[in-house]
Amino acid sequence: MMHIIDDIGRSLRESTLMFWETLWPLVLGFGLSGFVQRFIGKRLIERKLGNHRPATLARASGYGMASSSCSYAASALTKSMFGKGADFISSLVFMISSTNLVIELGIVLVVLIGWQFLIGEFLGGILMIIVLALIGLVAFPKSLVDRARAGLVEGKSPHPDQVPQVQVTQSRVSQAQPETTNEAIRSVSAWSDAASFTVSDLKMLRKELLIGYLVAGILATLIPLRFWTSLFVPGNGVWTAIENAIIGPAIAVLSFVCSIGNVPLAAALWKDGISFGGVISFIFADLITFPLLMIYRKYYGIKLTLRILAVFWLIMSLAGFVTGQVFSALRILPDHQVGHLALSRFSWNYTSFLNIIFIVVFAGIYWLYRNQSKLGGGSGLAIDPICKMQVNTSNAPARREVAGKIYYFCNPGCADKFSEHPERYIS
Repeated sequence: MMHIIDDIGRSLRESTLMFWETLWPLVLGFGLSGFVQRFIGKRLIERKLGNHRPATLARASGYGMASSSCSYAASALTKSMFGKGADFISSLVFMISSTNLVIELGIVLVVLIGWQFLIGEFLGGILMIIVLALIGLVAFPKSLVDRARAGLVEGKSPHPDQVPQVQVTQSRVSQAQPETTNEAIRSVSAWSDAASFTVSDLKMLRKELLIGYLVAGILATLIPLRFWTSLFVPGNGVWTAIENAIIGPAIAVLSFVCSIGNVPLAAALWKDGISFGGVISFIFADLITFPLLMIYRKYYGIKLTLRILAVFWLIMSLAGFVTGQVFSALRILPDHQVGHLALSRFSWNYTSFLNIIFIVVFAGIYWLYRNQSKLGGGSGLAIDPICKMQVNTSNAPARREVAGKIYYFCNPGCADKFSEHPERYIS
């Protein structure tokens, strides 16, 4: 019994040290994400994506980079854009870039396991987009895509939990955001909205982040290297790289950890000997975790979901393998012992001082969030009562009306959960 307690204690200690090491980049990254969501505006993302020409795909990638890094939010926004007429391939490109080519992910990768993973993530992300553009028309037949779009627009999907998009007048849209970016930046209410986006994203991801750090702590302290070598072919040859790149997404599917929460787990996998390409493909695979596959099934039906799973698995594995081979050929692969996964003890260094600074910054963000109404913010915005994500009422993926009041949701799954026991969440 004492041995078990000691193992649990060491795992929790490792998880806590890992969280402390990545605290300031988390605050910085999510703060920047909230800034982008408020001041750039998501309405821009919903335009000019009606085809999959190279210029459109580049535009979709740019919009994704300027959007949320949350896999759940990205999937909901992607569905919304697709239902409004965006090309399916461009919509998927947006989703890939919004979860893999974003600021906070890159910052945490650099801090936790090295700059090579940041470069590999961006190069691999671009490669995934290129391959998806090349095979998209064959992988996603027009008839299947049109049927899924009709299900979203007309409510005829095999899982009829979709609701019409909330329509608002042009005057209300203008109230939701000032006319110009300069006006918005000078507005305290706009900053409170940005803070609310930041805190809401963190609340929605709290389970994924918690699971990611806990699992990574367990892997770093309790799981021996021989366990991973039994799952991944050992060695340094091409076949090892191929197998690792294929198995990486499999762990992601079963781990339930998505978005930035899978980076600590990726660090643990790297420390335990998985190839560079295998870790890269695992990080990419946050878009095919089991909970997200269930969401895709509701959005698009089982047939299109299975195709999304197959195509994403293929391009993620391919991108991971190619990136690993390029880094190996250039002899810039990081050492498996390099990084900040296994921290021996707490120490006062530049990370500690940055953490203190950003704790103060987060306190300011949280104050703006708590006083959003007093500061005049929140117009055109609503909080999902289930996951606490902030959503725009003009394009919320789902809504429910109870006792004359409308509640807005980031995805139909939250709306369904609310409908089962609305009184629980209203109170």
